[in-house]
Amino acid sequence: MVALTIDNLAVEVPEGTTILVAARSVGIHIPTLCALPEIHHTPGACRVCLVEVERARSLVASCVYPVAKGMKVKTNSRRVREAREQVIEFLLSDHPQDCNICQKHGACELQQVAEMVGVRAVNVPRTDFSGFQIDDSSDALVRDPSKCINCLRCITACSDIQGVYLLTSEGRGFDSRVVPAMSHDLAHSACTYCGQCTVVCPTAAIVEKDHTDRVWAALEDPKKHVVVQEAPAIRAQLGEEFGLPPGTLVTGQMITALRRLGFDKVFDTNFTADLTIIEEGNELLHRVKTGGKLPMITSCSPGWIKFIEHFYPDLLPHLSTCKSPQQMFGALAKTYYAEKEGIDPADIFVVSIMPCTAKKFEAARPEMQSSGYRDVDVVLTTRELGRMLRQAGIDLAVLPEGEYDAPMGQYSGAGTIFGATGGVMEAALRTVYAVVTGNNLPSLDITAVRGLDGIKEAALTVGDLGEVKAAVAHGLGNARQIMDRVASGAADYHFIEIMSCPGGCVGGGGQPLPASDEKRQLRAGALYQDDRDVQAIRQSHENPAIKALYEEFLKTPLGDKSHHLLHTHYTEREV
Repeated sequence: MVALTIDNLAVEVPEGTTILVAARSVGIHIPTLCALPEIHHTPGACRVCLVEVERARSLVASCVYPVAKGMKVKTNSRRVREAREQVIEFLLSDHPQDCNICQKHGACELQQVAEMVGVRAVNVPRTDFSGFQIDDSSDALVRDPSKCINCLRCITACSDIQGVYLLTSEGRGFDSRVVPAMSHDLAHSACTYCGQCTVVCPTAAIVEKDHTDRVWAALEDPKKHVVVQEAPAIRAQLGEEFGLPPGTLVTGQMITALRRLGFDKVFDTNFTADLTIIEEGNELLHRVKTGGKLPMITSCSPGWIKFIEHFYPDLLPHLSTCKSPQQMFGALAKTYYAEKEGIDPADIFVVSIMPCTAKKFEAARPEMQSSGYRDVDVVLTTRELGRMLRQAGIDLAVLPEGEYDAPMGQYSGAGTIFGATGGVMEAALRTVYAVVTGNNLPSLDITAVRGLDGIKEAALTVGDLGEVKAAVAHGLGNARQIMDRVASGAADYHFIEIMSCPGGCVGGGGQPLPASDEKRQLRAGALYQDDRDVQAIRQSHENPAIKALYEEFLKTPLGDKSHHLLHTHYTEREV
């Protein structure tokens, strides 16, 4: 432990702690625009966190400067305040003055820090942004280089967390900007569209592509029958958009809010999460029994799918052929539901509410139209839905609880936990065990696959199959480690779950801001609470609506109709 003083307060912290972290431990908030709490190193690029250290020749960046025994630090001296004001003034001079119409308005950290340090005027020449080009080439993300402040957070997230290494810095001084590798646009790059860059970006230099206008137009079109599905994680995230604590379950209020927006039917992606378990579980059993390609790897995270298509194309046969629950829902909405309700599928407009920016890309993939139409018409993030509800004057926090519509609104607790890392694996093992042995697991809580450890392993004896070995990874950097083991033959697993975002869907690129591991844990806890305490049914194969779907329409798992509507293939892509 190291003892020092910060603003005359005695502080004791472990050796190697930065001044920034040490100050926060005693309630002193030093502003920063580049440091990230979940990353142990930081580029120290923004220089907003400057502090005064006794006997140091100049001000130091507190986010990278380690504490020392007997150190005396001032975080609020006149010299420090003036330096911070100058830094922010220069950043604002190189930033568009369109705050009131910016997508990040109200959640912009540059706004917040400028207010905190007391900048009221910009007295240096402003940058001419007429030559800057917005990159809106992809279906998922929009990059606006004029709003980049060169904090390098996105580069750190893309490399250190996600292991994609797509983003890099080019140019110097006021000409310095963050760009995709080789200056390609996002649509022609190896970007996975996971959106973790949007989560860490302090401004609106990179954001999700906003599709709310398309949904408003559909809702106002009397010819359209507009249905909506929401991913499991949304019920544990959406409340944050309205000031509720992270991890607050708002399932019933969310249903009411969506009805008030004007959706004709409010369904649930959890329904097809249960369906995914039936198809995927049977696919795993088929591979084990027939000597198929193992380990089988989950395919419900579109950011992960694009990652393997670019970086590990030789391992594509290991992927489950199942579509994601989002895409299964879209295909069934325009076939099973259309047939059941006597509606022309051409008139059905499917909207997805997802915690994920990559879902926008997934819905636009050419493979995703097995219904004869585009299976999912529009994908909105949690943040976009929050904006729509505020536009409509709907306060989620005070709404009564509603109920999902039939037939695609009933789900099990296993479907709910899809939203947390390890949830797909846990749900699948529950059903595989029951199918093979004819009995339920002694405990349905498979805690070995829960939590925020980057890579988790579990082994389960499943009747005549013997020991089934499983692994779970979240974040593409951890996925890279797992895939290197698969490629080398060192992985002896039967089944692997991979989610592209830290924490799984509860940490998706479209989640409410700001993000932290604490919030991800609280959101995941809410989903486990829904599984444990709220849902009467906790296993996918026990969902009566899924049983009816097979009896009335699909007939059998892995059957002809299931293969046509619910399964797909993947594409080798260049790096």
